[in-house]
Amino acid sequence: MAVNTSAEAPIPVGEVSRLIGGWIDRLGAVWVEGQITQLSRRPGAGVVFMTLRDASYDISVGVTCYRQVFDAVADVVGEGARVVVHCKPEWYAPRGQLSLRAAEIRPVGVGELLARLEQLKKSLAREGLFAPERKRTPPFLPRLVGLVCGRASAAERDVLENARRRWPAVRFEVRNVAVQGVHAVPQVVQAVEELDAVDEVDVIVVARGGGSVEDLLPFSDEQLVRAVAACRTPVVSAIGHEPDHPLLDHVADVRASTPTDAAKKVVPDVGEEYERVRLLRDRARRCVQAFVDREERGLAHALARPSMEEPHRMIDGRAQEVTALLDRARRCLRHQLDRTDSELAHTHARVVALSPAATLKRGYAVLQRADGQAVRDPGEVAAGEALRARVSEGEFGVRVDA
Repeated sequence: MAVNTSAEAPIPVGEVSRLIGGWIDRLGAVWVEGQITQLSRRPGAGVVFMTLRDASYDISVGVTCYRQVFDAVADVVGEGARVVVHCKPEWYAPRGQLSLRAAEIRPVGVGELLARLEQLKKSLAREGLFAPERKRTPPFLPRLVGLVCGRASAAERDVLENARRRWPAVRFEVRNVAVQGVHAVPQVVQAVEELDAVDEVDVIVVARGGGSVEDLLPFSDEQLVRAVAACRTPVVSAIGHEPDHPLLDHVADVRASTPTDAAKKVVPDVGEEYERVRLLRDRARRCVQAFVDREERGLAHALARPSMEEPHRMIDGRAQEVTALLDRARRCLRHQLDRTDSELAHTHARVVALSPAATLKRGYAVLQRADGQAVRDPGEVAAGEALRARVSEGEFGVRVDA
């Protein structure tokens, strides 16, 4: 419960310490898991002092237990061991210090560790952190390779030497960290985040040599897995040997079976690339030569055609056809004109023969009344009516005699 205080009515330090102790007492006994980082067993002392550390969050707390409690597991527990402790939090009021009073200590076995890792693996997989579609392909030739490894380790030497042997111009940005123990997780996470923030780094390699399951536990830590999943830069995992599969292998974009294999995956082999270029150049030359040969054969075949050897032969043949057709057209037109001329002469002769003028030439005359109408019947005229008589050579007036 909150304590009512003010600047005018403060409470003493001792009272604050007493209240904190009271709150902590209410927590009761708990089971705590961690890694022993410090162990003090003074000869003749009835109490053993330890420091229990949470590697994922870099938090430590002191633990005390009676000697007989620790002696029960002394043969299998030491500094660096992962343990589960049944303890009760205690507050030492005079110094304002929190510690845990252990009543039972149990070492965490390999089987139990593997079972917990399997549960964590399934949980992270359900979140999609291991999904194949999240994987990114590192560039063919990175500008700068980030390397996270132990200081002066065999893994660092393998990656650097093999990468430079494959591509001498490759550049590295190395971060040396603890690769096992309680400081491994925070240091590796920090190194990965620092390299991910460097724009020139195109790929990050996290490398470590082989080791026991306990040695490789930092690379299955949830905090590290999530840090790698959040990276913008492709990450290559090169932890242990071929049979080792920490969770980092599943979240990384590329898994390498060994640090040497990681060097092969991040940079190409200059000799292989020269050979590939040579093969491609030879293949291109063969393709171009085959194309030129094919086109030359096609051109020779085209030039061998009669139309190409004697290009005017076809024109001459067509010219003869045109001349023949022209002569035929002229004959047809001439024949048509002659026939039409003959028909026209016959028609003209018939027209002339049947024309009134021809009739008049034979001595006939046409009588016309004053209005120009021809007289066809004697009853159409009256006695004394003046008429016009039209003959071949002209006309003259006549009068009807009663």
